[in-house]
Amino acid sequence: MELDIRHLRVICAIADAGSVTKAATSLGLSQPSLTGQLQRIESLLGGKLFLRGPDGTVPTDLGTFVISRARAVLPAIDQLQADAIRRAGAQQDLRLLRYGAAPGPLMVGLLGRLRELLPDAEVTLRTETSSATLVDLVASGRLELAAMLEYPDHEVAPRQEVERRVVATEPSFALLSSSHPLAARRALALTELAEEQWVIPPPGDRFREYFAIACQNAGFRPKVSHETEASGARDLMMAGQAVAIGQATFRETPGVVVRPLIDVPMRVRHVLVWNRSGSLTPLADKLLAAARSAYQEAVDRSPDYQRWLAEHGPLPA
Repeated sequence: MELDIRHLRVICAIADAGSVTKAATSLGLSQPSLTGQLQRIESLLGGKLFLRGPDGTVPTDLGTFVISRARAVLPAIDQLQADAIRRAGAQQDLRLLRYGAAPGPLMVGLLGRLRELLPDAEVTLRTETSSATLVDLVASGRLELAAMLEYPDHEVAPRQEVERRVVATEPSFALLSSSHPLAARRALALTELAEEQWVIPPPGDRFREYFAIACQNAGFRPKVSHETEASGARDLMMAGQAVAIGQATFRETPGVVVRPLIDVPMRVRHVLVWNRSGSLTPLADKLLAAARSAYQEAVDRSPDYQRWLAEHGPLPA
């Protein structure tokens, strides 16, 4: 293994966070995964970069040396990427649009609109649950555009190369089996689900932390029994084996009901990001309009969310 840019970003992220656990959250990784990466980097560089203590993670002498060099190198690399993206964008004239998206109403809903907006371009889709990964892919020029999810006070760290626009903010709803005793209710308090078995997505963004804090504020610690992607979560909910938190625009699924949470303890933002130096910047307003059209289409096919909107009105974007 050779040292690469990703390793330098990991080292700087740990130094900035002062904790491997906090750095893992900001990078959209699990703590064991980041610990393993750090151990491999340390083996490559010949010594410990950080020491763990009661007050967090502290750089060693070697770590301080490597961090200072990394901070000197990364801005130059980022500028090189930005300049290359600008030149390539001008040369390609949007013949290829690589689109990344988290699961949600914009994933497929925006895809068709992009093809209408850019009929001469080849548009490809990459799904990715980690918002941090999507931002990194856009910043490095490996994606032209991405639609990601983020949670209030748990946003992905901004990157100077990336432009960010909020498409919509919506409340998070409870998802449960249609045979669940609470399924007949029009709305639920989060506390009413305190004793349930929960299914959540695998580590990828900061949802786990956001969810845990919401439950803590409601006075309980959630029993997270399952971690799985969307299809597995649907099967568990349909079987009555778990409940989940999902988007208000969750597409209706036989056997699963969507119920608003009283007092909106959780919410999610749908966010569009692209590289400031790329060829999409002149199309910013059209991209945002297309994304909002795709989002509205999802709202129109979500009767439970429409009822909630009729009573409460939309959340500020």
